[in-house]
Amino acid sequence: MKKIYVTKASGELEEFSEEKLIHSLRRANASDTQIHSILESIASKLYDGITTDKIYKEAFRLLKSQSKPNAARYNLKRGMMQMGTSGFPFERFVAELFKAQGYATVVGSIIPGKCIQHEVDIIAEKQHQLVFVECKYRNQSGFSVDVKNPLYIHSRFQDILDNGFIKDDNIRFEGWIATNTKFTEDAIAFGRCKDIRMLSWNYPNNNSLKDIVDKTGLYPLTCLTTLTRFEKGWLLDHNYILVQQVYNNANALREAGVTENRLEKIYQEGQQLCQDIQQSYNY
Repeated sequence: MKKIYVTKASGELEEFSEEKLIHSLRRANASDTQIHSILESIASKLYDGITTDKIYKEAFRLLKSQSKPNAARYNLKRGMMQMGTSGFPFERFVAELFKAQGYATVVGSIIPGKCIQHEVDIIAEKQHQLVFVECKYRNQSGFSVDVKNPLYIHSRFQDILDNGFIKDDNIRFEGWIATNTKFTEDAIAFGRCKDIRMLSWNYPNNNSLKDIVDKTGLYPLTCLTTLTRFEKGWLLDHNYILVQQVYNNANALREAGVTENRLEKIYQEGQQLCQDIQQSYNY
């Protein structure tokens, strides 16, 4: 097959990679038969300049027709971008990932620093460990978190620590930045230099946001293919975040507007999606 160049969300062109598509479908638990049929269909529709969005939508449509749970896994990145515009649901989602590891979490705290007050998106505590997490959320693809963000966040965290926030010398502090998009190389380099834990869609290798979700089964409810956008929005507004919190909660689903004849479909998709949750996974 001749080289085909696709248009990324950022506007950049890159050569179409069949291997990348196969990898993303395998991550979604697609079978070899499903992958082969999807590749055949997409190959017949490729042309120079086709957007990655069109390729994704076609692969998602085909996968959904064969397996809704696999389509929901494939939909993880897009699902995270459907958490609204405020970023608050994403903060609660990241807090849930920490809670699953035994941390006590508080979302949205105002803490006085030595110079000024600061809002910390998530405070997580466990034994002799204290974690501050700053979340950077995007509801559109094509964006990266650049070095200005860790520079600013490091300064804010340090101002809080300089004000004597930690009273016990045995407490170990960690500053984190979590995003559903990507970091620039300079952002990662600064984070490493200043011992800031960086968590993004694809970083760090083998322990990125997508890796953690796939390994734990803690999927955001926005991944579900059997819920409408309105229903997802209602559930998020009422503090539901994870698939496991809603798929078998018939009362909440009814309040969100789900009709009786759709409850079983949502249950089946959610059950299959969450069946491999690994509570012992360490970040």
